[in-house]
Parts: sequence; C-alpha cells; structure tokens
Amino acid sequence: MAYEIPVTQARAELADLINRVVYGGERVVVTRHGKPLVALVSAADLERLEAGADTAPEEEQVISSVSALGSAPSSAGGAGERRRFGIAAEHAPDV
Repeated sequence: MAYEIPVTQARAELADLINRVVYGGERVVVTRHGKPLVALVSAADLERLEAGADTAPEEEQVISSVSALGSAPSSAGGAGERRRFGIAAEHAPDV
C-alpha cells in the first residue's frame, strides 16, 4: 500500500519522503483535499512503468491503492482526518 500525505505536509518533509522512496522502497501519494495529486516512486519503478513492462503483483496493489484513494470522498475522514494531519481549517467552495 502507498503512503498517503497531504501536499502541505509533503512540502515540509520532502527530503524524508525522498529517502523513504529511495531507501525504504515505499511509494508516496501526495494528496490535495483528500484526492491523489502526484505519486513519488523510485527511478527503477518509473523505468518499469515507462517501458510498459507487464504489471507485477505489487504494482497492481499500488495501482489499486491509488485508485481507491481517488474514489474516496474528500470529506470521508471528517474531523478525525483533520486532527490526524494537523489541519486547522478546510476550504469551502463558493456555492
């Protein structure tokens, strides 16, 4: 499963996230308003993706994890999710 982190927190922790990807073999999904924005993957993973190699079981798991993140409503976590990520305010779209 990919590690999920909001973009504001990712900015502050970029060096640590890069180390997690490179040395820990993790994949990181950066989100905005709870929706996947970008993913950090190792250069080796990127090469496999660009080469169009057959999807390995672990890659299928990452794809399904990211897909599941994209289908979750942004308000699913509510106040608990805001506390988890230290978010004090939330953007409310103009109605």
